[in-house]
Amino acid sequence: MFGRYLSTVGFPPAQTVYYHWRHWYQPRHLWLRHPSHLPHPSSSFSTVRHPSNRPSRPPDPYRWSSWRQTGILPHTQPRRGLQISAGLMDRSNSEPPQKRRKSADGRPAGERSQRSPERSPPKGSRSPKGSPEWLRNVTGMPVPPGKLPSPATPELKRHWEDLSHLCNAAQSVKGKQKQLFDFSVMSYNILSQDLLCDNTYLYRHCHPPILDWRHRYPNIIKELEQHSADIMCLQEVQEDHYKQQIKPSLESLGYHCEFKRRTGLKPDGCAVVFKRERFSLVSCHPVEYFRRGVPLLDRDNVGLIVLLRPTDPHSSLTNICVANTHLLYNPRRGDIKLAQLAVLLAEISRVAQLPDSSVCPVLLCGDFNSVPWSPLYRFIRDSRLEYDGLPIGKVSGQEENPRGQRILNVPIWPTSLGISQQCQYESETTDSDMRDLEQAELDGIAKPSIEHCLKLTSAYSHYLKESGQPEITTCHSRTAITVDYIFYSAALGDVTAQAECSVPPEKGLQLLGRLALVGEDELQKVNGLPNQHNSSDHLPLLTRFRLHP
Repeated sequence: MFGRYLSTVGFPPAQTVYYHWRHWYQPRHLWLRHPSHLPHPSSSFSTVRHPSNRPSRPPDPYRWSSWRQTGILPHTQPRRGLQISAGLMDRSNSEPPQKRRKSADGRPAGERSQRSPERSPPKGSRSPKGSPEWLRNVTGMPVPPGKLPSPATPELKRHWEDLSHLCNAAQSVKGKQKQLFDFSVMSYNILSQDLLCDNTYLYRHCHPPILDWRHRYPNIIKELEQHSADIMCLQEVQEDHYKQQIKPSLESLGYHCEFKRRTGLKPDGCAVVFKRERFSLVSCHPVEYFRRGVPLLDRDNVGLIVLLRPTDPHSSLTNICVANTHLLYNPRRGDIKLAQLAVLLAEISRVAQLPDSSVCPVLLCGDFNSVPWSPLYRFIRDSRLEYDGLPIGKVSGQEENPRGQRILNVPIWPTSLGISQQCQYESETTDSDMRDLEQAELDGIAKPSIEHCLKLTSAYSHYLKESGQPEITTCHSRTAITVDYIFYSAALGDVTAQAECSVPPEKGLQLLGRLALVGEDELQKVNGLPNQHNSSDHLPLLTRFRLHP
């Protein structure tokens, strides 16, 4: 079978290997008649055989390095180092690239003899195609267990962007200075070890020792301690690691920890931790997206919402609603992502509601598995999405070619879910209002749309200020894009907020600064993610906000 396989491969090294393979493995060859572990007839009484009397053993047919040692393939070298291609990741707001047409044999036209077909990822894999060439072409060099590669990988450099001088909101009332409350927020997908082991093909560019949890865990805790954020929203937190290591370590640093594991048999979940000296817990609300009897919500993703009260001796500060989530990955199921998001937004609206029917400041953090300017991203930021004729594969912006896919249903989620098209629980919207809305859509008066009442702004701009290149929050062997966000209720006068997306200063937040993200060029210099210093395939987002009395 090996010979038959190689005889069909059309590139010269394979044909050379096949020629020599037939020579060595023919039935009458000396190596087959006298295996190396048995004595040779001419030296049956000798305890030590001379090398010249020993028949030569052929190379291992499944190890190319052994063929190179024989001199048969002297010019074949292993792929090492980073090889960046001319086609870097395009801007996220452009149309997804179209797949090349394939010939009858399944390969791209004009490439039958130049390269072999790309090996497809495992079914249900977490990564789309379209990654930079320098990430696909890196292969991990063998490293002895417990030892890090040498020379050491350079450390990724990120700088702090100070935006405090751009704040315009009033900081005093009636000439009397009011006490301000500044605090920091982090969102970080720390990469579950179980998910890493289940998707090792995504980390072929990494040296094996840096993927070991015994190396990753100290790095992650060191990173969390170094940034020392007042509030941290963590995703892919593995439950056993959380209970045995992460939670005790963070509690020793003065944090209070809340955790919600994914439903079903999934071992990881979301955590929200905050410093006890800065906040106190008002309430905690785990959110499960799995709903029995609703086919659209049959996945095990979760969210976690906490209502926090800032430590304030004058009791003049409002509560802050912090939500953390990790939406479904599957790029082809934008309908599920929107339904999961609707469930989360409905719960946020309920938890954050104030007596005057407005909402307190909201922080929405997490891994949304959607790129900037995608329909899902715009729905969060613009509070509205018209989805008439929208393919489900285009919702998150990850799918290369959404053509041929079915479009979103109208309505997206069934009324039996109990959540209105305004992403609020049905008890907050009368049945007559729902009937009027559905009838208007049927009559063509209004296009199918969904809305929410939260006015949210992204803390990051998604493009590097110096080069204009896209910011990157996650990077592995198959992709380098932005999927992680910190959305917040921007106060009027905030530097990043649009006027229509702002709220009064006392009910919003002002962005004071953020830890800058990086682009592809910077990640290429450190061999991508994870690496020796960064132990997740995501980068942490870190921001600083101001809450007015």
